[in-house]
Amino acid sequence: MEKKSHFIKREFPQREVPAVLLLLLLVIILLLNGLLYLYLNNFYGSSGRADMDPSLCPFGYFKLGPMKNCSPWLSCEAINKEVRKLKCVGEGAVKKVFLSEWKENKVVLSQLTSAELQEDFLHGLKMLKALQSKHVVRLLGYCEQQFTILTEYHPLGSLRGLNETLHMPKYKGLNTWHRRFMLAIDYMSIIRFLHSSPLGTLVMCDSNDLDKVLSQYLLTSDFHILVNDLDALPLVNRSAGILVKCGHRELRGEFVAPEQRWPYGEEVPFDDDLMPPYDEKTDIWKIPEVSNFFLGHVEGSDIVRLHLFDIHAACKKEDPAERPSAQEVLDTYRKVLTLLIREAAMPGTREML
Repeated sequence: MEKKSHFIKREFPQREVPAVLLLLLLVIILLLNGLLYLYLNNFYGSSGRADMDPSLCPFGYFKLGPMKNCSPWLSCEAINKEVRKLKCVGEGAVKKVFLSEWKENKVVLSQLTSAELQEDFLHGLKMLKALQSKHVVRLLGYCEQQFTILTEYHPLGSLRGLNETLHMPKYKGLNTWHRRFMLAIDYMSIIRFLHSSPLGTLVMCDSNDLDKVLSQYLLTSDFHILVNDLDALPLVNRSAGILVKCGHRELRGEFVAPEQRWPYGEEVPFDDDLMPPYDEKTDIWKIPEVSNFFLGHVEGSDIVRLHLFDIHAACKKEDPAERPSAQEVLDTYRKVLTLLIREAAMPGTREML
């Protein structure tokens, strides 16, 4: 008799994820979202995002280093008696800058370089006084008669040296897409602040190339950005028909906005009287190049650039009216940061569910 083979078909029960494990996973996700919310709330609220810092002194006063109480801005007499110059650390078209000392604190003393530029110097002082906030370098005193301004000292200097600073052993750990993107958000917060300042819509005119832009800002020791040079901040008021022109010379190159360039071709010589004025959207045109500098070439920076592609393309619209506002760009930057942090904190969560 032929022996039949018997095959037993075994059916394995489908493994189900225990309800307790799913509940635990959901709790972890909620906790991570809660931590992310607290982090971003702290980041936006206490890292230079708020226009006014509650720790700042009242108008006309300052607090420096370990000082517990606010002191009045130093007068001409106090600056002459109590401030000691140490060395010259820079010179621009309007000011000569000295590293100085006041009551064992390093400070910066700026003095007018040429009598012809008194108006620019005094305009910068006016802006510095009126715009004191988390976004602006701290004013410690001034003397209009002697064309002297005293401000807080930041040892890391201007943003020109950012890449060199991030390659120093002390700061190498900060050379990440996250920290660099936070600097870009700091920068956007300042532009948004200037475009909606207590004085009205202000245009950052000292920005004809990337190097010039970077020289206008300081890097603080806790890696935030402050605007430092406010000598060229003209006011735009569309309702009153007030537009601006950044200087009286012809501007060239792709960095400046199209409306800042001579519109009548090479055959017509440049004439400032014929040059049309423009508004704050010139600052928006320059954002992609500045942000590209901040992001650098570190792991993850290209992912950030990809997420910012659409908003940066909008910044480059030929028609200024079609470009986004500084607030819209800032909002987009914040949304991208939130998205990227969430993805980094919870990789693979969707597959687990």
